[in-house]
Amino acid sequence: MKQDIVTVIWKERQGLLYQRGGRGRAIWMLFVAVVMIAILLPLQMGEEWFTTAWSLIAALILPLILVGTAVPESFAGERERHTLLASRLPDRAILFGKLITTMVYGWGLTLILLGLSLMVANLVAWQGYFVFYPPLLLITDVVVSLLMSGVVASLGVLISLRSATVQGAQQALMGALLIPLMMVQIAPIVLMSIVPNGRVLISQITKADFATVVGVISGVLLLLNLGLFAATLARFKRSRLILD
Repeated sequence: MKQDIVTVIWKERQGLLYQRGGRGRAIWMLFVAVVMIAILLPLQMGEEWFTTAWSLIAALILPLILVGTAVPESFAGERERHTLLASRLPDRAILFGKLITTMVYGWGLTLILLGLSLMVANLVAWQGYFVFYPPLLLITDVVVSLLMSGVVASLGVLISLRSATVQGAQQALMGALLIPLMMVQIAPIVLMSIVPNGRVLISQITKADFATVVGVISGVLLLLNLGLFAATLARFKRSRLILD
C-alpha cells in the first residue's frame, strides 16, 4: 500500500504543473501569491510582519490559492481524459496519493513564501541582525498552513470527484471557498444588529489572546480536515466515477 501511494505521488508530482491548461494557471497564481503576499505585504508592514499576526493571515490565504489552483484537475481531469481505469493501483492508494501530493505542494510552497516574506521584511526594517518569527508564531504558521492545505485538498478532491469537467470543478471550488470568507466578513455586522449585546461580544473576541485565537482556528481546521477526509473516502469509488 505504501509503495502504491509513493507511485501515485511520483506520477502526480511529475504532472502537477503540466496537466492540460494547468501549467500557465498554476504559474500565474504562484506569481500573484509571491508578489502580493510574499513581497508587497512585507514591504508595507516592515517590522510588524514578524511582530504581529500578519504571517498567520498569509498562512491561511496561500494554501487557498496554491492548493485551490492545483486540486481541481485531480479527478475531473482524468474523467475528461478517460484515464480513470488506466492504473491497476488500489483505489485508496490513488486517493491518498493525490491528496498528499496537492497538500504537500501547497504547504511546501506556503512555507517557502513565508520564508521569502521574512527576508523582505528584514530588508525593509533592518536592525543590524536577522529577525526570525517568534517561536509561537512560527509554530502556528507551520501548523495552520498544513491544516488549511489539508482542508482545501480534501474539499477540492471531493468536488473534483463530482464534477464532469475541470472548469466545473474550479468554479465549484471557488464558490465553496468564497462563501465562508463572505460569512466571516458579514458576521460582525450580523452580531451587532441582531444578537443582543453583539458589540460587547465582538469586543471580547477582538481582545482574546493570541493562543486562544490560534487554538480555535486550529481546532476548526482540524475538524474540517477530519470531516472532509471522511466524506472523500466514502465518496471515492473508481467504478462509480466511470458510471457517473
